[in-house]
Amino acid sequence: QVQLVESGGGLVQPGGSLRLSCAASGGIFGINVMGWYRQAPGDQRELVAVSRRGGDTNYADSVKGRFTISRDNAKNMVYLQMDSLKPEDTAVYYCNVNYRGILYWGKGTLVTVSS
Repeated sequence: QVQLVESGGGLVQPGGSLRLSCAASGGIFGINVMGWYRQAPGDQRELVAVSRRGGDTNYADSVKGRFTISRDNAKNMVYLQMDSLKPEDTAVYYCNVNYRGILYWGKGTLVTVSS
């Protein structure tokens, strides 16, 4: 059973930075797509960034130039470096993995951007 555990969320002031991490476990290897989504109160879950094993990445327009997704395939880890954070980035951030055609989700980590 694939399990995803996120870490790194917290409270940060506008303009600050946070780095989220997600560890995937469960006897898996060769994950193709790993990504991050977020959901703010009252909003639908939305894509933040996605990374494909071949190196392609995609970002939501709202985070381009501020967030960077990276991964360590040997460790089954995916990261989200978030810089120049804004109050509107406040949300629960979820790790997502597409493994052998099945989508898996972590439980989420809360990011709050506030002064």
